[in-house]
Amino acid sequence: MRLSLVRSQLQRFPSGGACGYGNLYSTGYGTNTAALSSALFNSGLTCGACYELQCDSTGSKYCLPGNPSITITATNYCPQNSLGGWCDAPRQHFDLAHPMFVSLAQEGGGVIPVNYRRVPCVKKGGMRFQLNGNPWFVLVLVTNVGGAGDVQQLYIKGDKTGWYPMKRNWGQMWQLTGNSNMPGQALSFRAVLSDGTNVESMDVAPANWRFSQLFEGSQA
Repeated sequence: MRLSLVRSQLQRFPSGGACGYGNLYSTGYGTNTAALSSALFNSGLTCGACYELQCDSTGSKYCLPGNPSITITATNYCPQNSLGGWCDAPRQHFDLAHPMFVSLAQEGGGVIPVNYRRVPCVKKGGMRFQLNGNPWFVLVLVTNVGGAGDVQQLYIKGDKTGWYPMKRNWGQMWQLTGNSNMPGQALSFRAVLSDGTNVESMDVAPANWRFSQLFEGSQA
């Protein structure tokens, strides 16, 4: 495990954040989340990755008895020049949702050292694909990704087309532009995760899909 620092976010109820997940309760992440410093965030490519964190009792007197560990999903970005400079490069830092922080340490600990490591994400159900945009600008939000958790490339396929690579817009928002043929076709997706796993969700959206709808596919 590697050493880092964590603190509690001021907000007790999570919002959408820099990964594009929107309401973290409705997308299934809840408060088991963290905002990552730029050294970990990787310009948004780390969105969806899971980490195990444990308070470092050799560096803090505020660790809870028994030194429990927690598992969180990266859902947000802790920007440079934030209060205290804790998220400034090259620091590796996690801003935790308040319920997660107090699962590791006493609230008065403020900023505590932790040991951390990447772990597989365990999610219920399949990957979810939220369709937004218009016929000439298809925008897909990918959530609830198991395994490595962080999608590095997304492909889209209509039932009358081959596979098209999508371009990452921001966070886990992926776009396809200049192709107005997707409406009216059943849609399939292929997600490539950071560990090289390819997950195909075939015909996950029926031909009569509409923008703003959510569809569930396969899982890593």
